Amino acid sequence: MTHEVIASTGIDAAGLAEDEYPLGTDMVLNIGPQHPSTHGVLRLKLVLDGERVVSAEPVIGYMHRGAEKLFEARDYRQITMLANRHDWLSAFSNELGVVLAVERMMGIAVPDRAVWLRTALAELNRVLNHLVFLGSYPLEIGALTPVFYAFREREKIQAVLEEASGGRIHYMYNRVGGLKEEVPLGWTRRTREAIGEVRKTLPDLDILIRRNEIFMARTVGIGVLPAEQAAAFGASGPVARASGLDFDLRRDEPYLAYGDLDVPVVTRTTGDCHARFECLLDQVYVSLDLAEACLAKVDQLSGPVNVRLPKLVKAPEGHTYAWTENPLGVNGYYLVSRGERTPWRLKLRTASYANVQALTTLLPGTLVPDLVSIMGSMLFVVGDVDK
Repeated sequence: MTHEVIASTGIDAAGLAEDEYPLGTDMVLNIGPQHPSTHGVLRLKLVLDGERVVSAEPVIGYMHRGAEKLFEARDYRQITMLANRHDWLSAFSNELGVVLAVERMMGIAVPDRAVWLRTALAELNRVLNHLVFLGSYPLEIGALTPVFYAFREREKIQAVLEEASGGRIHYMYNRVGGLKEEVPLGWTRRTREAIGEVRKTLPDLDILIRRNEIFMARTVGIGVLPAEQAAAFGASGPVARASGLDFDLRRDEPYLAYGDLDVPVVTRTTGDCHARFECLLDQVYVSLDLAEACLAKVDQLSGPVNVRLPKLVKAPEGHTYAWTENPLGVNGYYLVSRGERTPWRLKLRTASYANVQALTTLLPGTLVPDLVSIMGSMLFVVGDVDK
């Protein structure tokens, strides 16, 4: 017989106290939907046999953003603000995907300087995203110190993005046709200096955690996601590459300036929590190199960073699909227009949504203490799930 336990009282729906359960009885336990227990307001409905998870059901929708419906009531300049917010750790990349879809629909050619600046900023945003997870993930399984190292590095990159865009989290720097404005004088030099400082001190975090015995005991061999299952669930980004899926849109279907760059793809084969952490960490080194290469190219280019648009922007009737390699994985943007100033439909395919689905396979058979290790390694933002 299965009972639901109300965690705050220790009494279940049948009136039994926790210590009155007969041996061998499965128990249904809700993790969440309060925010501190998960990466946002997510509920996990677990069936437990003792401390072992029998089944797990992610229950989503508690912080529904409604972005897809709101897109239909905003014009093409305004929807950038909505796209900016569903994954609050990847704001620049979210903006970018939407404006790329609109530009493709309208046949707009973006100036070269804007293309290379966008690529550099996208990689810097990737670094910022990854550093949050590299600091918070060890924190969730008991390691306090790494978060201080991660946020030390993050602040250096955050400062140059704030200087360019005026925002620390929601940048609002992309526009249909390019960027909001030119970067400040000397910005590329200061950004290269920030990248150099991060590259010099990032090994502190690497040495502290990558081969830490306690961290490895909590992550090696835990939460193994085979490549076939990763592909079946539509997982992408570091989660999929840690399982051996060698796929990265920046290399395989280049957009922006990635076709002119050599993009190394970080992969592992074990598919466990530690492999996902390593993919995330090593990707930071790659992104720093790519951003630096883009900045060198920007210094060689002159000209505008946007194109002049009519006062009223209307996309022609039709549809298009754009996808980008966001920090957490592949994001898709399916835009349908009826020739009006607002989208008729803009459907988001987010990486977080696909990654969360895999929890139904990963969690059964594991112990409750490993649940936190697995969830933290799956790299999702709940706003990105409940878009």
